[in-house]
Amino acid sequence: MKVTAQPADTTLTLFLDGELDASSAVVLDTELNKPELLNYKKVLIDCQKLSYISSAGLGVFISHLQRLQDSNVKLVFYNMQEKVFNVFEILGLDSLMTIVPTEQEAQAA
Repeated sequence: MKVTAQPADTTLTLFLDGELDASSAVVLDTELNKPELLNYKKVLIDCQKLSYISSAGLGVFISHLQRLQDSNVKLVFYNMQEKVFNVFEILGLDSLMTIVPTEQEAQAA
């Protein structure tokens, strides 16, 4: 999986490309662990090219959720494929995390 970061003012957008599983979760975890991440008000996760997410991948997001919330950094997912969204929905994570259909809605969230 490839993670590309695009900073802009108070928002950092992470573009996920590929499968987020146990072997690639480390890449995302490293990106979300960067101290400068807490300087942003919002972290947007573009999931358009995220084709699969395993429990290890979900665990990365869950493990950083509280830290981001405690630092007033909002985590917003958008452009999520239906099969990936279904995983979030089945586990009830759609009620814990902000998931919106489009980038425009993510910017406004």
